[in-house]
Amino acid sequence: MFLRFSPKRRDKPMTPRVKKRRPSPLLPALVVLVLAGAAVLIWRLAFSAPQPSGDLPDWITEELLPLNPYSRPGDPLEQVNGVVVHYVGNPGTTAEQNHSYFENLATTGETYASSHFLIGLDGEIICNVPLDEIAYCTGPRNVDTISIECCHPDDTGAFTQATYDSLIKLVRWLMDEYRLDTDQIIRHYDVTGKECPLYYVRNPEAWEQFLADLKE
Repeated sequence: MFLRFSPKRRDKPMTPRVKKRRPSPLLPALVVLVLAGAAVLIWRLAFSAPQPSGDLPDWITEELLPLNPYSRPGDPLEQVNGVVVHYVGNPGTTAEQNHSYFENLATTGETYASSHFLIGLDGEIICNVPLDEIAYCTGPRNVDTISIECCHPDDTGAFTQATYDSLIKLVRWLMDEYRLDTDQIIRHYDVTGKECPLYYVRNPEAWEQFLADLKE
């Protein structure tokens, strides 16, 4: 009796099974965070307030107040959305005298007051506070405006021609530096209701003429 042997059935060689890696559950969250960060960066670059070019023009005299709680706190001015025009309220006083008053507040502590700029009766311009710091001049708008105090010869509050011409020159420069429009050039009165600058509150047509002169 013959036994028949069936040939062994050869199994196909086994292909090693490769386990598929499941994506990490943290990956989508990481992608979202990266995209969100990029969006924030683009938004800041597009909409952040422009920064000044640096040095002041040579027609401005820099006489910075000492750091002190009453006239130059050193707090950063993080954005500039306007320029505010004031008058000093002391007829006949000079820019240097008003600068000294701001400076002496560090000692007297009698009030909180300062401005970024002072314009004198002869048109001289003094910078009291750096443009990247706040000044104590415009109440709630201290945090986003640059302030200019103008000297005047008498109680009407009207500026001399030299003061007016320097104000035009200074405001035009600030408008270029911060890409501002004339509707962002305002009076102290427009913020707090105080009659300042007096002449340009009581004579609104003179203020409108000033804004028109800025465009020429």
